[in-house]
Amino acid sequence: MSLSLRSSGAVALAAAALATTTITQAAPAAAADRVLRVYSNNIENLVRNNADGTCTRISGPDHLRSMLVDDNGATGTSGVQAPDLLIVQQVRGTGQATAYADQLSAKFGHPAGTYRAIVAWDDPEPWGGSHHCSQQSLGDLKKKQTNAIVYNTRTLSLADTSKYWSAGWLKPGTAYNGGAGCTLYKPPSNDDGAAYAYKWKRTSAIAARFTIKETGTSVFAATMHLPEQNGQHACAGAGDTGIAGSGIHVGADATSLMNASAIRVIGVDANRTGIAPAALAGLGMTGYGAKATMGSRKIDYLFVKGAVRPSSVDHTVSGTKSNHLALYGFIAY
Repeated sequence: MSLSLRSSGAVALAAAALATTTITQAAPAAAADRVLRVYSNNIENLVRNNADGTCTRISGPDHLRSMLVDDNGATGTSGVQAPDLLIVQQVRGTGQATAYADQLSAKFGHPAGTYRAIVAWDDPEPWGGSHHCSQQSLGDLKKKQTNAIVYNTRTLSLADTSKYWSAGWLKPGTAYNGGAGCTLYKPPSNDDGAAYAYKWKRTSAIAARFTIKETGTSVFAATMHLPEQNGQHACAGAGDTGIAGSGIHVGADATSLMNASAIRVIGVDANRTGIAPAALAGLGMTGYGAKATMGSRKIDYLFVKGAVRPSSVDHTVSGTKSNHLALYGFIAY
C-alpha cells in the first residue's frame, strides 16, 4: 500500500510490521558496494506532449525503462539496478503514484507494496482545459497534479514526513523588485478563474526523512514543482526570492527533517533556467546535471548532499519518456 498525506490537516501514517524468519544471514555489503540510487523526474501524469499538438500516453513500465540507468548511464541493460528513491512531480494523486510504485516493484520481481509513495495531495481537484493535447481525453489525464516521493522499503525505512508547503509566485500584473510583490501561490493569491482554482495544488512540496536499513544512515528527500512565473520572477513566498534567488525554499517542518539527515536530496522542476549547482551550498548541497531537461532549457534540478558517483551522461537521461528528462545521482555511503 502507499502512504499518502492529505492537506485537510489529518496526516495518516500507516506502519506495517513484517515478521521474517531468518535461518542464515548474508554478509553485509562492503562499503564500496553501498549505493543509494536516486532519480528525479516530472513525469507529466505519464502523458507526453508532442510537437504537432497531439499527446501520447506512456505506461508506467515504459517510462521506467526509459529512465532507469546502469552505472554507465545506459538504459535497458542488465546492469540497471533497483532504485531506492524516485522523486517525481506531476502525478494525479495517490492512485497513480501507487500504481506506478507497484509497476516498479514488478519490474524488479518484488511484490506489490515493496515500493511505496508519499503524496502531497491524495486526490487533487482538476484544473485547466486541454493541457495542449488535441485529444481532450488525454488532456483530461493531466488535469489533476501533485508531487510524490516513491521509496524502496527493502532498503529504506520511513522515519517521518513533513507537512506540505506552498511555492511562491508573482501574480501577473504585480510589480516586482527583488522579491517585492511575491506571495504564496495558494488561495487567495493563486490564479484567477474557475478553470485554474486548483492549479496551485500542483506546486505543493513535500519531504520525508528515511533511514538506510543496512547502516542506519539518515536520508532526507524533497519534491518540488514551482509555478511557470518563477522563470521570470524568482519568488519563494512573501517578499522572498528564495535560496540564492532561485525561487526555491524549504518548509519549516522539512527543514527540521533535513537538518537531522546525513544525506540530502531535493528534486525540483523549478520552471527557471540558470540556477547554479552551488545555489543550495548553504544547505550543504550541490546540483548535478547541466544539460537541458525540457527542449532547449534546463529547468529541472537535482541537488544532493553526499558522495555522488561520476556520470558519463552528466546525470541526465536523454531518452526519458516525458516532456522532461530525468536526472539521477548514485550516492555512495
